[in-house]
Amino acid sequence: MPSIEVGRICVKLFGREAGRKCVIVDVVDKNFVLITGPKKISGIKRRRTNVKHLEPTDESIDIKKGASDEDVVKIAEKAKKASFLKEIVTPKQITVAAS
Repeated sequence: MPSIEVGRICVKLFGREAGRKCVIVDVVDKNFVLITGPKKISGIKRRRTNVKHLEPTDESIDIKKGASDEDVVKIAEKAKKASFLKEIVTPKQITVAAS
C-alpha cells in the first residue's frame, strides 16, 4: 500500500469532493495533511484534511514540501500527470441488505 508522503496523488473518499484526485503538499501530523487539487486541474482547493478521508494511489509527483499551486500545476503537466488528476473516480455502490 502506498504511503502518505509529499507528492503522493490520492483520491478523496468523503465530502463534496469525493472521487476527485488531489496531491499531498505537506504532512501536518500523523492525522492531517495539506492537500491541493490544484483547483485549476481537479477542482480541489488547498486545505487541511484527515488522512482517513484519502486513499493513496501508486502515482506520485516530485514536489517540494509546501509547494504552491502553480508549482504543482507545472510539475504535473511536465510529468504528464495532469490528465490523471482530472479523472474522477466513481465510488463503488455499497448495497445494504434489509433485515
